Amino acid sequence: MPQVNSPQRLGGWTRFVTARPRLTLLAALVITVLAVFAGSGVADRMGSGGWQAPDAESTYATKALEREFPASQPNLLLLVDSGTASVDDPAVAAEAARLTERLAAEKDVVGVGSYWQDKAPALRAEDGRQALIAARIEGDDKATGEVLDRIAPAYRGAHGPVDVSIGGPVAVQHEMQTIIQDDLLRAEMIALPVTLLLLVMVFGSAIAALLPLGVGIVAILGTNAVLRGITEFTDVSVFAQNLTTALGLGLAIDYALFIVRRFREELASGAGTREAVGATLRTAGRTVLFSALTVAVSLAAMLVFPQYFLRSFAYAGIAVVLLAAAAALILLPAALMLLGPRVNSLDLRKLLRRGRGKPRTEEGAGGIGSGEGGAVADGAGKGWGRLSALVMRRAPVFAVATSVGLVLLGLPFLGVKFGTADDRQLPAAAESHVVQQHLRDGFPGSPGGGLDVLAEGDATPAQLAEYRGRIAGLPGVLRVDGPAVEGESAYFSVLGDGEPVGEQAQRLVKDLRAEPAPFDTSVTGTAAVLVDSKAAIADRLPWAVGIIAVVTLLLVFLLTGSVLIPVQAVVLNALSLTAMFGAVVWVFQDGHLSGLLSFTSTGDIETTLPVLMFCVAFGLSMDYGVFLLSRIKEEYDRTGDHEHAVGFGLRHTGGLITAAAVILAVVMVAIGTSRVTNTKMLGLGIALAVLMDAMVVRSLLVPSVMKLMGRASWWAPAPLRAFHRRFGLSEGEAAAHPETPEPPEAPGPAPERDRVTSGA
Repeated sequence: MPQVNSPQRLGGWTRFVTARPRLTLLAALVITVLAVFAGSGVADRMGSGGWQAPDAESTYATKALEREFPASQPNLLLLVDSGTASVDDPAVAAEAARLTERLAAEKDVVGVGSYWQDKAPALRAEDGRQALIAARIEGDDKATGEVLDRIAPAYRGAHGPVDVSIGGPVAVQHEMQTIIQDDLLRAEMIALPVTLLLLVMVFGSAIAALLPLGVGIVAILGTNAVLRGITEFTDVSVFAQNLTTALGLGLAIDYALFIVRRFREELASGAGTREAVGATLRTAGRTVLFSALTVAVSLAAMLVFPQYFLRSFAYAGIAVVLLAAAAALILLPAALMLLGPRVNSLDLRKLLRRGRGKPRTEEGAGGIGSGEGGAVADGAGKGWGRLSALVMRRAPVFAVATSVGLVLLGLPFLGVKFGTADDRQLPAAAESHVVQQHLRDGFPGSPGGGLDVLAEGDATPAQLAEYRGRIAGLPGVLRVDGPAVEGESAYFSVLGDGEPVGEQAQRLVKDLRAEPAPFDTSVTGTAAVLVDSKAAIADRLPWAVGIIAVVTLLLVFLLTGSVLIPVQAVVLNALSLTAMFGAVVWVFQDGHLSGLLSFTSTGDIETTLPVLMFCVAFGLSMDYGVFLLSRIKEEYDRTGDHEHAVGFGLRHTGGLITAAAVILAVVMVAIGTSRVTNTKMLGLGIALAVLMDAMVVRSLLVPSVMKLMGRASWWAPAPLRAFHRRFGLSEGEAAAHPETPEPPEAPGPAPERDRVTSGA
């Protein structure tokens, strides 16, 4: 049985959260209700784009063309299907002309044109049975969506001899936004009951299991309110809501697992409720705070990128991490103060134990990942102890085999091809996807894949004609249309050979930009957006990685006092992500399992997704790394025995980390059931990364590497040791007594035991 912590003076923070627990919870309830109202309708204010760099040449050219030549940038397409008749049939042409005139009269719709006006070949299907009406809806994502909702029912469906379907970028974005909202609701309905069931298995007690869910719900609702406020000042991607749900539940459960388990152990050791809460905050509370900081830093790194798609995840991620930590460190202790020993009430596992003899865990302490201070006599703790002993006996084998295996799993990523998100993110049956697929399969040229060259400044017709001839002669150019002239601006439409965003199209963008002209030119189009997006990410990626690495190194140093362990943590964390990146390419780019997972492979990966997945998965990996390292550090400070401390840390956190990882993976897999491919990739990819980190890296690679490094793991030069003694943070009594002497240089082997004085 664990040694009972003697009553100690509670710190200011502990006094704050335990003084008036009822008032604290009442205030939290009021704030949460207000957050529900403040965050209502947040999804309707979000955009479904954000992949373009706002300061890029393609973005500038697109906006200029929208302003000067709205017909050149249609975002709404009506696919007119004449059935068995020809689109040139008089009855079909008459009905199409009527629809065109009607659309041109709609408010906020400009630049309306159709095949029947000028017989443009690009607007007529090769089989002569379909043709297009094109237009532009003015406004931002929210405004265009509202206009589409208003006018679409009047045009969709049968109109005499023709049938009309609606497509184009605005329809794709609107349909994507609607599907994401529906999928998110379904994911929450899947994740919440499954998570509650797993928490009951972890804690046994239904009361204890409900606490982490409560923390997660508070974090999610609070983050929605924060995002609603942010939408007043800047664009926010609707995809960020998925991260809010996943991290809100996942991290809240991680933090609550750590805190509730520690509290129950203190109660089991004989401490009173107030003393148990104080000890919990001094130990597990510090680890939760450290973990939240590391995750928040990883997510904050996305703020360096100009695309609002990535910045949105930073807004949502930072908010949900900080709110989850705040709820875990304020609301949870207040609830525990009121519950006291009743936190162990409604032990549902008793129903399964009847007639099966003495339970394996002591009353009130058990569950997956217990094993602290005698909570598990013969259960999961000793299993992890045996695993750690095996790994460290064969440390070179495990270190090499695990590292090589992870590298091999990541090799497919060497063949990654970057592209842009399009309608193929949507389900195959989605209307806008069907329209765009008809354009790809049945219309001449490369719909959506052409390039536009904007020319600005004084230019004579002869100069424009001469420039047109030169760009028509560039490699890979099939056709040049234009120039269309409006005032001092003109534009050319360039149709290239090959895939719309393939290597050839990207080379053509660079050739067009390098072509000299007696006026200012700028190039836009799908391939140009991709080129600019890749350049923006490549330019900012070193800064993002540098921020994550430097701050992580600093935080882990403050936790451990070691120079080498932070480096090891960063390297092993990065290695834990290889399986995720390899799977992203093998599955989503190359199309393996596309039938099973119900998505359409585009042969490339959207440029921003790997960056997003790296930042999120790296932060979550550090979350588990902090849990393990804090326990190892505490035991090493207590005994001075490096090998014992590593084994002890794995034994006493392995079950906790695994349980937390499984629960978070369940939430991410629920997100991964989305019908939108990028969301599916995000959810399933991060679920894989989390499981690989918990079950392979933390269980096999970390103990084997630390065994090989030996006591050198804890080395730091004298000035840094002094710095850590003064400013470092750690768990347990070491944190309360910073003057604790360093362990002896050659300690004897520490006895294997379950009794500990403190720790989480």
